[in-house]
Amino acid sequence: MTLIADIIVDVPTLQTNRPYTYSIPDIFTDIIQPGMRVVVPFGRGSRKVQGFVIDIKEHETTEMELKAVESLMDSYPVLTKELLKLGEFLAYQTFSFQVKCYQTMLPAVMRAKYSKKVRLIDEIPENLYWEVFKGKDEISWEEAENKNVLSQLIKLEKQDKVEIDYDVKDKAAAKKIKKVKPALSFEAYEEIREGIRTNAKRQKLFIDVLQSMDDKTSLSYAELRELGVTSSTIRSGLEKGWCEVFYEEIYRDPFASRIFEPTTPLTLNKDQAHAFSEIYQTIKDDQHNVFLLKGVTGSGKTEVYLQTIREVIDKGEGALMLVPEIALTPQMVQRFKSRFGDEVAVLHSGLSKGEKYDEWRKIEKEEAKVVVGARSSVFAPLKNIGIIIIDEEHETSYKQEEFPKYHARDVAIWRGNYHNCPVILGSATPSLESRARATKNVYTLLELNNRVNDYPMPDVDVIDMREEAKSGNPSIFSKALLDGLKKRIDQGEQSVLLLNRRGFSSFVMCRDCGYVLECPNCDISQTLHMDTKTMKCHYCGHEEGIPKKCPKCESRSIRYYGTGTQKVEKELKELLDDAEIIRMDVDTTRKKGSHERLFKQFENKQANILLGTQMIAKGLDFPDVTLVGVINADTALGLPDFRSAEKTFQLLTQVSGRSGRGEKEGQVIIQSYNPEHYAIQYAKQHDYDSFYKKEMNLRHLSDYSPYYYLLKITVSHENEMTAAKKIRQYTDYIRPSLSDKAIVLGPTPKSIARTHNRYHFQVLIKYKREKNLTEKIHQLLSETQKEQAKGMYISIDYQPLDFI
Repeated sequence: MTLIADIIVDVPTLQTNRPYTYSIPDIFTDIIQPGMRVVVPFGRGSRKVQGFVIDIKEHETTEMELKAVESLMDSYPVLTKELLKLGEFLAYQTFSFQVKCYQTMLPAVMRAKYSKKVRLIDEIPENLYWEVFKGKDEISWEEAENKNVLSQLIKLEKQDKVEIDYDVKDKAAAKKIKKVKPALSFEAYEEIREGIRTNAKRQKLFIDVLQSMDDKTSLSYAELRELGVTSSTIRSGLEKGWCEVFYEEIYRDPFASRIFEPTTPLTLNKDQAHAFSEIYQTIKDDQHNVFLLKGVTGSGKTEVYLQTIREVIDKGEGALMLVPEIALTPQMVQRFKSRFGDEVAVLHSGLSKGEKYDEWRKIEKEEAKVVVGARSSVFAPLKNIGIIIIDEEHETSYKQEEFPKYHARDVAIWRGNYHNCPVILGSATPSLESRARATKNVYTLLELNNRVNDYPMPDVDVIDMREEAKSGNPSIFSKALLDGLKKRIDQGEQSVLLLNRRGFSSFVMCRDCGYVLECPNCDISQTLHMDTKTMKCHYCGHEEGIPKKCPKCESRSIRYYGTGTQKVEKELKELLDDAEIIRMDVDTTRKKGSHERLFKQFENKQANILLGTQMIAKGLDFPDVTLVGVINADTALGLPDFRSAEKTFQLLTQVSGRSGRGEKEGQVIIQSYNPEHYAIQYAKQHDYDSFYKKEMNLRHLSDYSPYYYLLKITVSHENEMTAAKKIRQYTDYIRPSLSDKAIVLGPTPKSIARTHNRYHFQVLIKYKREKNLTEKIHQLLSETQKEQAKGMYISIDYQPLDFI
């Protein structure tokens, strides 16, 4: 009997989206385990690729010769048995490659890097040998490309003269520091000291330091330098046998410079205590249940999270805490580190790759019990999970838009079920899908209807901007909002301004001929950015200078239209001389730590106005903010998305909740050109339940989620007619598998029909129960492999959130 391994290889095509069997060499039999990464030969040329071991079995020797595992990339499994099963489930549900699911679960530094080499294996013409290989046995693929000899080399490969080899390199690297420890006894150092000349003060100092250390103590080079011991003295001591030098692995701590003052649990009010009691019972009984914690903004949901997590830790289990945006993590990290200290690990995109890798290793080694992070932290390698919490569960950022197109909520519920533990979905404005499930008792509804300490909800005024224009006010600020901002500055209070758009202006237009500067690659206008003095496409990244005259008619009547955060900031400074403004958008928060730095400045009263996009709308808690202004509440209402009213209501409710969270009363001013719209009116009244009833009725009439499941098929190609023809064929292929109760919308061009020089078409399938649909889609993907290899792109999105 021999051992064999089932391995998912890193070759993302449907033909390879299954396990391959490899023999395990004797040297690995006692080491190799499921969940490890390995290097294996693959394909006819036996190129080297990374693979994930998913199973190990005993196998009777057969005549068929198996390829062998070449090397191990890990000394322990990097994926648990649970995550291996989860990857298989995700690949099927999201129509993705299994290897992509596994790679998504790991930190970026642990994804394999490949380098290709062309190696001589037989004699080749001498002129080619010296011209291309320069007398060497191998050259890199890049060198061959630069010399334009790839076609020649591929011909030689077919003649078995050369082989193209793939090297797999692991980019993951632990951080290590140089340390020194004593090599001799106390008495031996005394004898050495006697022989050192009197003026060799540094050597005597080094001997003193070594004598003060026992055999379990070591000091880093940096610590020795602080004591006055130089590197040259250490080097000299090492040569003389006084000390030993070694490397010790340390974690990169992104919060090393931060001091977290410990906090103690707060007394829960009646609603909080009821919610805690319900959740605690499932923790105690090891039961899986999904709780929808619906609590108005400022109702103390976070304190319920913290106290339930404490119960889980005391039980010896771990906790996962997800937040939707990196912007929310600084304050959430502050609260969690202050309560749980070093037991907290943080995973989000604002950390460096090395820091993320070290935080991941802390979790994997069970040195951290609590994980706080954004979407991908739902895959954190906690081995014994006692609770999973998704804060602001309604947020669309929990859905990944690249493959695998998973929703963190679905993954959390799958993991909660696996570990028999509760999952909490928290929000002031739950998604209609989650609220509907609570109505059907699929989820358990828990409500926090009042703010802590009975602070009142802020008053909300809706300003009709059409009337402002009629009264002769051309500004983007209504008189009421401007007066409110002045009042807060005079009173030493703070304000938050929301504009759900970044950039300076939406677009540039010629007033003579009407020409709008569009992106050359996409069917959308470019956005003006004054900080870089450029026009940018927010889809493909195309960038060019600001035109001084119209490219079409050459007129100089170029004007900027629309409102962006930069333009609002500029106008604010002109209208309010004494305003200190912090602007938060994608452009000002690119650098590492910028979110935290800007929030800290605002918390320390270095500014009286925080202006930003929707990243400032959620979860932030500043007691001196007494005014929230929404510059244009209609931004999302005109979008071709059946959820546009829901997203508008959620955003307005969330940002309104930033006001009046302390003892001072709050006010909210919402500017709108559609003030009668029900989403705006219900947000004004803080009335989620009425909005839910109204919106559910509209969804029922229009046959949309949560009454129907949705599946979106998108096809794109460089040729518009090819894309249109193919999506029609694919729709006709799927139709016979559907019942007469399913609804097919399309095919139609997407709202933005061209991006990245490709034309996009889509079909939306609405259904309740279609037992054959998933399998039919998998068949479609399999049967169109050749077309996909030739430039046809097919994307399948289960329960899509993006329709633009």
